[in-house]
Amino acid sequence: MKKPLHVPAAPHLALIAVQILFATWPIVGKIALRTTPSVALVGFRVGGGALAFVGLARARGALRAIARRDWLLLIVSSCLGVVLNQWLFVKGLSLTGAINATLLSTTIPISTLLAGILLGTEHSALRRTIGIALAAVGVVYLIGPSRASFSGSTRLGDLLIVANSLCYGAYIAISKPLVQRYNALTVITWIFVVACVATVPVGIVSFLRTDLTRMSPGAWVATVYIILLPTVASYYLNAWALARVPPSTVAVYIYLQPLIAFGVAPLVLGEALTWRAVIASILIFAGVLMVTRRSRQKTHRRRQAAGSEEQEALWS
Repeated sequence: MKKPLHVPAAPHLALIAVQILFATWPIVGKIALRTTPSVALVGFRVGGGALAFVGLARARGALRAIARRDWLLLIVSSCLGVVLNQWLFVKGLSLTGAINATLLSTTIPISTLLAGILLGTEHSALRRTIGIALAAVGVVYLIGPSRASFSGSTRLGDLLIVANSLCYGAYIAISKPLVQRYNALTVITWIFVVACVATVPVGIVSFLRTDLTRMSPGAWVATVYIILLPTVASYYLNAWALARVPPSTVAVYIYLQPLIAFGVAPLVLGEALTWRAVIASILIFAGVLMVTRRSRQKTHRRRQAAGSEEQEALWS
């Protein structure tokens, strides 16, 4: 029987796609939020995502039961990665600026690395730490801290964004054992189903208080887009990649989001590409390379060792 073809770059390509999709969520989300309450939008996103995942998992025969011993970890992952992540980000964004939110989101990879070290899913490697810090410097330089507005009026929103970053970073770190024990589609389906318990009822109550005549066709299209791409596609690809690379590698790709936004701006808005963007790009890509290179080398050594064991077994 032929062995399945393994593409070493596949998880990294998946993570790049995740960041492209995630980068579109705030833009499209702003369109939906013009007429849809934030809590209702979260309910739509989580409920719609759960339905889509259940349908996809059933169609592919990938909806497995989660063992009783793993349910606590599943519930914690769902609360951190979906429920709190969605509520804190949407509410925080409504109380602070987009630049503040982007700058404060650079704490996600750091949170992931620290949580991974505490949980034993990561090792404290100097190369990985320097890579994360280097990419963070690139993001901060790209956006420019002077353009942020940290004041009393944005303090609550800033704190909510930081809390969101801590929750999402911890989610990436603690959910890795689940995606290693089960397939990614099974895990992410159950994570969204569990998240529905908290988000959907609250979203329904908020939506029933909304004047439906004010919801434009554009808002409905934006909501469907948010459910299918920045939610279903992104969360699935993220979980799939997490089963194959360390949590800190998954997290460091988050730094590509502002770079993608600045890269698209010259094409869509006709803005000029600046030296600041070029220098920041070099710093971010250098940091990502430092973090991902270690995991690729480790995977290569593991494969070589496995190959040697197979050869020894053949000759013995």
